[in-house]
Amino acid sequence: MQWTLVIPLKPLARAKSRLSDTAADGLRPGLALAFAQDTVAAALACPAVKDVAVVTDDALAGRELGSLGARIVADEPSGGLNAALAHAAAVVRAARPESAVAALNADLPALRPLELARVLDAAAEFPRAFLPDAAAMGTTLLAAREDQELRPAFGTDSRARHRASGAVELVLDAVDSVRQDVDTGDDLRAALALGVGPRTAAQAARLLISGQ
Repeated sequence: MQWTLVIPLKPLARAKSRLSDTAADGLRPGLALAFAQDTVAAALACPAVKDVAVVTDDALAGRELGSLGARIVADEPSGGLNAALAHAAAVVRAARPESAVAALNADLPALRPLELARVLDAAAEFPRAFLPDAAAMGTTLLAAREDQELRPAFGTDSRARHRASGAVELVLDAVDSVRQDVDTGDDLRAALALGVGPRTAAQAARLLISGQ
């Protein structure tokens, strides 16, 4: 099964506020963009991924991620994360109703294409499925087969909310790169330990140079 991924990205100026203990205000937008670039590049290199749609209203992010090969979808609802994902999934399926769609976080800078393929192949066995994040409270991926609505419920305690919605929780070993999203300084250090993509590595080097 080939998947279309929908990846949400808020305006860079407002992204990653919880990294304030690790990165100064002037560095966080660059980090957020680097996370998204490395995530999109890895996703596009995944053999189970047909294409990637990024839903964002950030002009810079749209240009940079579009240049990597992602389709950019405007966040027309402007109603928050779940509305953005539902909108992007609808846009994708308006063109290709048969598409299997998965929502993927934009802050997975250590993402490995083959680990993502393992997750998507496992998700293909169920109508809807999700992968919890490394903290075991949130969700990094929510998948829906071609005949199912995505029904995203991201946000606080999304692991419990997605389970309650009927989505099957995927229990897989050796997919740490798909689970390690980055919200805090500790998350960033964990991602760096896994091995991040080149853009995040360059931004992390700036943190060290600046003494943050």
